[in-house]
Amino acid sequence: MTRSDSTDVLPFRISIPLDDLTDLRSRLRSTRFAADLPDERLPGGSWSTGVPASTLRRLVSEWQRFDWPAFETRVNEVPQFTTSIDGQVIHFVHVRSAEPNAVPLLLTHGWPGSFLEFLDIIGPLTDPVAHGGDAADAFDVVVPSLPGFGFSTPLSSAGWTTRRIAETWVELMTRLGYERFATQGGDIGALIASEIGRVAPDRTLGVHINGASAFVSRLDDEAASTLTELERDRMRRVAEFMRHEFGYIALQSTRPGLVGTLLTDSPVAQLAWIVDKFQAWTHPTDAPADEVVGLDILLANASLYWFTASSGSSAYVGYAQNSGWGEVPAISGVPTGVICFAHDIGIRRFVEASNSVVRWTDITDRGGHFAALEEPAMLVDDIREFLRPLRPRA
Repeated sequence: MTRSDSTDVLPFRISIPLDDLTDLRSRLRSTRFAADLPDERLPGGSWSTGVPASTLRRLVSEWQRFDWPAFETRVNEVPQFTTSIDGQVIHFVHVRSAEPNAVPLLLTHGWPGSFLEFLDIIGPLTDPVAHGGDAADAFDVVVPSLPGFGFSTPLSSAGWTTRRIAETWVELMTRLGYERFATQGGDIGALIASEIGRVAPDRTLGVHINGASAFVSRLDDEAASTLTELERDRMRRVAEFMRHEFGYIALQSTRPGLVGTLLTDSPVAQLAWIVDKFQAWTHPTDAPADEVVGLDILLANASLYWFTASSGSSAYVGYAQNSGWGEVPAISGVPTGVICFAHDIGIRRFVEASNSVVRWTDITDRGGHFAALEEPAMLVDDIREFLRPLRPRA
């Protein structure tokens, strides 16, 4: 059996070489900011043209001082593993609960996130009693890194559609000894969570997503007339997204190699590329993203993309796959729960076209795209409440 065919699950520890950290800090010190060049100045300096120079300067300065070794030590306290599935190395976190009736829960991140998003909710999910909860709500937690992201690199092949990733996640749960399990995700992770229900409906207890796994950008007049006030606001924000924010999708879906070339050579470009989206997608949008999600996690996430040189492969897997864009997937029949925070644009009737939605929660005054970072307690509570009636009887 070759290494690529092995089904072994191997322990993993993050160990970024000191030379890589030294190189990063050297590059940051040598940054040439466009605002320093008189002929390159853009008018205004607002977020409408990208990350403002003052914000970028501040974050670059903070990144130079960021204690990656200490953060690495913290993350290595969480059990991590790798295994090879379909020729691809898959990195994942796996934390078993001490509770005997814990339900396996698979969490999937999106872009420009990573497995780091879920670090702070692993404790409440696996050990609810220690966090003021009920032992009956305990989970075993599995958090894989998407192919081409983080330590699930290098990318072994093309064709990583949401279905193929869903099939890979089902195989991962099989290797870990889980016959039935629940799944949760946001962004790309929401698409994959829903697809897992289609790939393995008999093994999926429930699908929980934050945000939405489907959205519609245009409606005819008759359909538009039936929208609620909240739905009209979400449609308005979808239209604004398509007008003002779609550029990153166009570039990552058509030129992921170019994105990789640019961001793998410049850590400041990598940071700006990520921060631009964190600022646009967190809530409230006028608050600095590093205050909303935390400076350390923002810099750690950028560091992870930088150290693993995964900007190109993550763009490729996340956006450049032929996944049947615009097609309405079949309904799996698996119970689905959705939580939409203030920034989210999910509309129930559109999500129900391809999912068996049994629980829908709208939070209109708080929270954004990065639910596990922005509103971890509310996310955990919604997962618990959704899955409580779906748990197998002890």
